[in-house]
Formats: sequence, C-alpha cells, structure tokens
Amino acid sequence: MQMTEGDRVALEAAYEQAVKSLGEGGIPIGAALVDAAGVVVARGHNLRVQSGDPTAHAEMVCIRNAGRRRDWHRLTLASTLSPCAMCSGTAVLHRIPRVVIGENRTFRGREDWLRGSGAEVVVVDDPRCVALMERFIRERAELWEEDIGVPGDEA
Repeated sequence: MQMTEGDRVALEAAYEQAVKSLGEGGIPIGAALVDAAGVVVARGHNLRVQSGDPTAHAEMVCIRNAGRRRDWHRLTLASTLSPCAMCSGTAVLHRIPRVVIGENRTFRGREDWLRGSGAEVVVVDDPRCVALMERFIRERAELWEEDIGVPGDEA
C-alpha cells in the first residue's frame, strides 16, 4: 500500500512523540491522528513509565488527547510501532479506517484485528522507527519486557 502525504505527516508527528517519550525516560513509542486533509488532530506518546499507568500506551494517549469526536471514521492513526491488542481494539472500537505503522519488526501487535475490522493497514518499515526500538530494547530490555507483559522473576 502506498503512503499518502497525510500518512507521512502523521508518521512524522508520531516519531517526534516517540523521541519525546525516550527523552522523558519512557518507552519510545509515539502516535498521531490526522484528518482527511492531513492535519494532525491529536498526538500522544507512551506515558506508562512516566505516569505509572499501564494503559498509557501511545495510541491510547493520542486517542484520549483527541477528545470527544464524531469523525473517527474519517481519521488515520499512525503509530511508530505495531499496536498491541489494547490499542488495536480501541482503533477498531472507534472505527478508525486507516492505520499507518512505522515498524513491526521488533513487535507484531494485532494487525490481524485491524484488518479483520476492515481497516487499511500500512506497514512502512521506517528505518528510524526500527532503529529507535532496537536500540531501546538492547539498552532497556527489562523495561521493554515489562511493557509487553513478559513475566519477571517474581512471577
């Protein structure tokens, strides 16, 4: 699938959010929503570490930041990383028709749910997104495993 100019704008905004999260000591994942004209209507980054909220994934924060809307079915959601089950389910619930994924090499979320709901899924395989996550996983493996639900020694 071809990226549109709106997809590029959304992924760039998402990437900036991922870098922001890393700078705050968090998980470097970002998300953005754009409208049909390619205008960013909301941004968010993973705040799970910063806030202590296990549901504060980038996509969830972005959707919360979008507020109450009636045009979800006209928006595109971009995420620097393949959305997990919670985030994919939220996109499906809101009938977001297009999801742009920066990369899915380091983590493959529930892209099948998105496609199964009729959403168009565009996997970009953006080298910046891949490099950011690979470096983070290498340097902060324990925090990454906590984020994706790998049981620790105490389990």
